[in-house]
Amino acid sequence: MKRRKCREVKLRQTVIGGSAPISVQTMSTVNPADYVKGSADAGRLAAYGAEIIRFAVPDMRAAKGLSHIVKDSPVPIVADIHFDYRLALESVSSGVDALRINPGNIGSDDRVGAVVDAVKKRNIPIRIGINAGSLPSDILATYNGHPTAEGMVEGALRHIRICEHLDYKNLVISLKASDVPLMIEAYSLLAEKVDYPFHLGVTEAGLLRDGTVKSAIGIGSLLYAGIGDTIRVSLTDDPAEEVKTGRSILSALGLRHFGPTIISCPTCGRTQVELIHLAKEVETALADIDAPLKVAVMGCVVNGPGEAREADFGIAGGAGSGIIFSHGEILRTVSEKDLVTGLLEEINKSLS
Repeated sequence: MKRRKCREVKLRQTVIGGSAPISVQTMSTVNPADYVKGSADAGRLAAYGAEIIRFAVPDMRAAKGLSHIVKDSPVPIVADIHFDYRLALESVSSGVDALRINPGNIGSDDRVGAVVDAVKKRNIPIRIGINAGSLPSDILATYNGHPTAEGMVEGALRHIRICEHLDYKNLVISLKASDVPLMIEAYSLLAEKVDYPFHLGVTEAGLLRDGTVKSAIGIGSLLYAGIGDTIRVSLTDDPAEEVKTGRSILSALGLRHFGPTIISCPTCGRTQVELIHLAKEVETALADIDAPLKVAVMGCVVNGPGEAREADFGIAGGAGSGIIFSHGEILRTVSEKDLVTGLLEEINKSLS
């Protein structure tokens, strides 16, 4: 994968773009007006691996509450603003690390100028976010009333031009759609026109299973093409699931490594062990290990070591017993009840 060249922007010490690692974002469900609960949620999501956390800012109390959350949060905080430039100004005063706001939607030139002046003084970026479902009516009219990739790109360029006219280029751009092919096409088109870093996401992706599938296809396809610098998986679920799914996407593409990756075979008629239970037990047992290992959980000793020879460590179950192996070589045979314990012993031995 050859990564698209783009500018860098900074949120505290977190870099988006350039050659920086692709970061994982999420959005808290807490109104920051309740800053005690908001701070706790930011800490919780950061512990799951969120590297940037966004909060919706519906009113002035929420904007002011962000000041407490920013001070407590171990990771950068983004204020999500719609239409009201005063909320943007107050959020900047609260010390947020970035704004998510579309300059063309906040009114007159002096209001846009006030927001741009505020972020310039703090040296924080703006994320311009285009959603297929909320394109301006004149752009929709150009394309027979339907969102298109070309229309989404034009919408983004309008906001970008406003910022560039004010000599402000500290930008991140997103072009989200719930339609996966539309989202992929829009990002691909804009990648040919600007050099700003991209925030990737399939918006309104749905519940955990379908949302994970759609996000993996949309985000993963673009990342494989070298497009994308930070990601958010949008799920109708606990935001912690967004973080875990985002990390899994990056791990599957080999772009980041977040502890062990489990390779497990689908169960079949040859299997003489409770494979699903065994794989879940291994997953739980590996939760506290940070090393980027490949760990295999295989259903039978006949094919297990060979099919999983690329795994750093693995187990394969049999009738009452099984084997522990490493890179296709059998290390030892143990009883079925000792498979997970023995696997952990071998892994810990290698890491000590």
